[in-house]
Amino acid sequence: MLVLGVVLNQAMKQVFIKQGQAVVEEVPAPVCDNNRILVELSYSLISSGTESAGVTQSQQSLLQRALKQPQNIEKVVKRIQEEGFTRTWQAVQGKLASGMVTGYSCSGIVIEAGKNLREFRPGTAVACAGADKASHAEIVSVPGNLAVSVPEGCALKDAASVALGAIALQGLRRAGPSLGETFAVLGLGLVGQLTVQLLRSAGVRVVGFDPLPARVQRALKLGMTAGRVSDDQAVEEGIRFAEGVGVDATLITAAAKSSDLVNQAMQMTRKKGRVVVVGDVGLELNRSPFYEKEIDLLISCSYGPGRYDPDYEERGHDYPLAYVRWTEKRNMQEYLRLIAEERVCFSDLVDQEFDVSDATGAYELLQQSETRPLAVVLRYPRSADRDLEAKRATKVLIASPEKRKGLVRIGVVGAGGFATGTHLPNLRSLSGCYDLRAVVSRSGPKAKDAATRFGAAYASTDYQDLLRDTETDAVLIVTRHNLHAGMVLEALRAGKHVLVEKPLALNRQELAEIQSLFESGTSTESKPLLLTGFNRRFSPFARQTQEWIQGRRDPMIVNYRMNAGPIALDHWVHGEEGGGRNLGEACHVYDFFTYLTGSRVARVQALAASPRTSNYSAHDNFVATISFADGSLCTLTYTALGSKNHPKEEAEIFVDGQVITLSDYKRLSLVGVRTVTQELKQADKGHHEELADFARAIQEGGDWPIPFWQQVQATEIALQVEELLERS
Repeated sequence: MLVLGVVLNQAMKQVFIKQGQAVVEEVPAPVCDNNRILVELSYSLISSGTESAGVTQSQQSLLQRALKQPQNIEKVVKRIQEEGFTRTWQAVQGKLASGMVTGYSCSGIVIEAGKNLREFRPGTAVACAGADKASHAEIVSVPGNLAVSVPEGCALKDAASVALGAIALQGLRRAGPSLGETFAVLGLGLVGQLTVQLLRSAGVRVVGFDPLPARVQRALKLGMTAGRVSDDQAVEEGIRFAEGVGVDATLITAAAKSSDLVNQAMQMTRKKGRVVVVGDVGLELNRSPFYEKEIDLLISCSYGPGRYDPDYEERGHDYPLAYVRWTEKRNMQEYLRLIAEERVCFSDLVDQEFDVSDATGAYELLQQSETRPLAVVLRYPRSADRDLEAKRATKVLIASPEKRKGLVRIGVVGAGGFATGTHLPNLRSLSGCYDLRAVVSRSGPKAKDAATRFGAAYASTDYQDLLRDTETDAVLIVTRHNLHAGMVLEALRAGKHVLVEKPLALNRQELAEIQSLFESGTSTESKPLLLTGFNRRFSPFARQTQEWIQGRRDPMIVNYRMNAGPIALDHWVHGEEGGGRNLGEACHVYDFFTYLTGSRVARVQALAASPRTSNYSAHDNFVATISFADGSLCTLTYTALGSKNHPKEEAEIFVDGQVITLSDYKRLSLVGVRTVTQELKQADKGHHEELADFARAIQEGGDWPIPFWQQVQATEIALQVEELLERS
């Protein structure tokens, strides 16, 4: 049992949107990695349009959100079928209650830089962009390609607009303005105002339209050539402004559900002109003006090339300037240069400034329809060294635990969907076995949210906090695959028991290092317990199968088919973080074979199919055959080529005149001397019992839930298959 709300923290503040309002909470500060910088914020910009929409959305009921995002209904229905209504409902409610991280444009001072980012040093003034990165928080962790140095002549407050400036600049690049052209701008919000100034700087005559007269007047003061309040005469005004032929290009910088704006843009644009959609508007086009004028309709994607590309944003791989002149980072740099040269004025667009502690008041102001400000800036007071140290605390206490003897005190590393949807609910249901000490995640908000929802004593962004915690007995590692082996080694050396999600390792060197810990002359029983999350062997149907084949006289033939379905080739599972689907998922089946045979491997063979279409990978489509020392022959057919409407996993086991068929861990049948069929309402792949057995092994000692040699063997099979697939 945990006593909540009794511990006061001194940690960094961050703004969240919850149930229709902004709240300021204390969360663990982020830690730096090789490709990121830590920035103590000076200012962050609240965009009245985008962030007001987020507040409005958070006020809506679950039904209202579902009606607006029908694609999510299918996901929920599928999850109900797989996990049941109660767990699905709890997951959805938990996600709604957790709130939304907000903010995507800020400026501040670098306090730490990753070793791969030589352009940044502590003390450098920077501007940062990116949702979930450049958030409204006292300290942010930002990848290098989403941060730029602030040039001399550009104030930090102005630099906080860098994301909005880059969005406006990318819209211009899509439109391709040239000296002397006429442009129309539909929507004079913050992006529209910056767009007008950038166009004027490029030598373009601009007419602007907005429903609010005050915004039209402000744009006129900042250099717009002509303007008009949006009405039914807007099209005629745009054509008249361009001397009767229509404007050369129209930029839509407004947000609207209807398609009226895009159709108005088509009408006021000249023949063979351009229409660029920057804002979020409806795109149901009237064919006539679009077709008859041969207008080019262009979409502008956020800050520019590189946006939403993990290789560019997260891993820091730049695009060569000779081939991609303007990336999102180069757009950000150019926007700040224009401010420094006084060719763009941002300061005149800021209506109010609030201290971050009063962010609630700032957002309340944004909800006022008539007097809504154009731009609001949040201010972050600079910390003294002692205060900064407190701000950088990576550990935030959530509750004071009521100590109960005999429980396994466990910390969970990772707060993604699998951790919060499967492992943490199971730990809560096993409260008679476990005391949840901590949740650790690179994201402070995720760590705190999961720790609060599931009753942990504290949340952290630093794995070392957990390893240093003498009150923690065990760690459950649920991170991306490339982190597993290193974290396992650190935890074991710190004397912690470990349950690590598969795979145990992604290469032979990692596996050898783990093996060496348990091959130093003493038995594994005297060392911390290691359990790899090969959960399928803990499922009730796998255990029933094992019971049926006990005492068998002959070898088995096992055919296992995994209809895995496709995953986009740019998904992290396929890259360095995931290691591919053979190492990351098929290893479950290699352990299943090892579990059934209880035998050492004699030979591994594998062949891949090479699809002709580029949306499939050979490593997603292969057949692996494993011969065991007891004579058993086990074959895995792993494919992404099939239909998702067909069962995912099926196994046929031929042994001693019997055939055992396992379908999706929901249905099990035995045909032979007798016929038996068992069925479950929902698939049970053994996650709950895996945790229960892990706790029992720690509490009672004795045999490990999976013998160490079997964990190594399943991993070794996967590594051999990977090598064979590379050669096939």
